[in-house]
Amino acid sequence: MTFATGQNGAATVPTPRAGLLDRRAFLAGSAASLGALGLAGCATTDGMSFAQASALYGPVPTEKFPIPATDISKLDPKYYRRTVQYASKEAPGTIVVDPKNYYVYRIEEGGLATRYGANVGRDGFRWSGDAYVGRKSEWATWTPPREMIKRQPEAAKWARGMPGGLENPLGARTLHLYQNGAYTLYTIYASSEPDTIGSGITSGCVGLLSQDMIHLYNQTPVKTKVVVLPA
Repeated sequence: MTFATGQNGAATVPTPRAGLLDRRAFLAGSAASLGALGLAGCATTDGMSFAQASALYGPVPTEKFPIPATDISKLDPKYYRRTVQYASKEAPGTIVVDPKNYYVYRIEEGGLATRYGANVGRDGFRWSGDAYVGRKSEWATWTPPREMIKRQPEAAKWARGMPGGLENPLGARTLHLYQNGAYTLYTIYASSEPDTIGSGITSGCVGLLSQDMIHLYNQTPVKTKVVVLPA
């Protein structure tokens, strides 16, 4: 099985809208069988008000494709971005994915971490192990593989690539995960669907809300270690 990949080699994801393919169908339909593999002013250790969360997940008009505000009424407050106590042997900057609890952590100094709510692989497509960020993409082109086009003929319209944009399954930012110099086809990507956070819907990729993904992306250089915990 093969992940849908972008022009830059990225894997898939996001929102069903009229006239376009269902982004969740992309996620569910594009699998890779590769075995082994805070915003200081708002994030707190003791919760966040709705008003603070609304500001944190507000519109991002400065993007190449302006990002609208996230409808946080569809997001469980436990998945708001925040700074938490988190004991880890990993070095600051390391990304830790906890698929069992639908969180992604960025390890910080002093026993702290920035925690993001996430969507993860559905049953049968979760994986664990160490990887690293081998490449980063902004608003990447997405191209469905031939296998997906056979299963979903409507994807054929993007056989030569779907340009970056709000409807693109790859979203605003993508971290491409590598092992031993080879692209695993797994990614951490930007999602525009708050109702998917806290669920297993992908073929092994990990999705953060667009605002969270931009926050993580900006602090994550190539070669950053990524640890995916067992589910």
